[in-house]
Amino acid sequence: MSNSQNRSDVRVSPRLDKRGEHGPFDIIGDVHGCAGELFELLEKLGYTIEKGTYAHPDGRRVVFLGDLCDRGPRNVDVLRAVMAMVDGGSALCVVGNHDDKLMRWLAGRNVQRTHGLQDTVDELVRESASFRARAAKFLGSLVSHYILDGGKLVVAHAGIKENLQGKDSKYVRKFCIYGDITGEFDETGFPIRRDWANDYRGRAAVVYGHTPHLEPVIKNNTWCIDTACVFGGKLTALRYPEFELVSVPAHMKYSEPAKPLTLAE
Repeated sequence: MSNSQNRSDVRVSPRLDKRGEHGPFDIIGDVHGCAGELFELLEKLGYTIEKGTYAHPDGRRVVFLGDLCDRGPRNVDVLRAVMAMVDGGSALCVVGNHDDKLMRWLAGRNVQRTHGLQDTVDELVRESASFRARAAKFLGSLVSHYILDGGKLVVAHAGIKENLQGKDSKYVRKFCIYGDITGEFDETGFPIRRDWANDYRGRAAVVYGHTPHLEPVIKNNTWCIDTACVFGGKLTALRYPEFELVSVPAHMKYSEPAKPLTLAE
């Protein structure tokens, strides 16, 4: 393990470098259009509506781990709330695979409207062209990962190895969006992924989502907090630097998972 990984002079792509932002943060896992649960969680965390958007009276900021939309019932409401929070300075957001695919649809690309994308499209076509343009610009601006708090914290949708942290390339973006994929697919058609967290020995805590579980998966200084809200589980936040988990239960099961949920991989 390199001792230079978290030094203040390590070279980090400027787009990803937020080492000067020390929080405190509330990192929220995959929302997938579950607006009611998101607003409930934000209020449980102490956020209130200020100037039309959620903000925390103590200056805490939310970090969204991506996959804002698809499968859930209120995708546009989630998009609108997250965009307002990022614009207002009370949140950061990294890109997830669902966000990336939605961005490509908004750009006019030919994408398969599967895994809940059709639900989001159905909502968006009822919105104004100006809102769709704003959403496209917002989603297109999302980066693969952020390095925060002097290098002590890294956030990415599907996780990131230590040697990729701070690098900005197509490969790194693909890793952060999809995980450590092998190029093969399982019987349900989903990409087979290596469990990068099993071998992680980095000094930075990595917080990520992407793979839904019944409970957060914590190992080797990594925290997977996708707790399957859209599949009837719960929506979870990790408070940093406290490393306290805060959750709210799903209001209902909105979608069926492709494979049974587990406690851990």
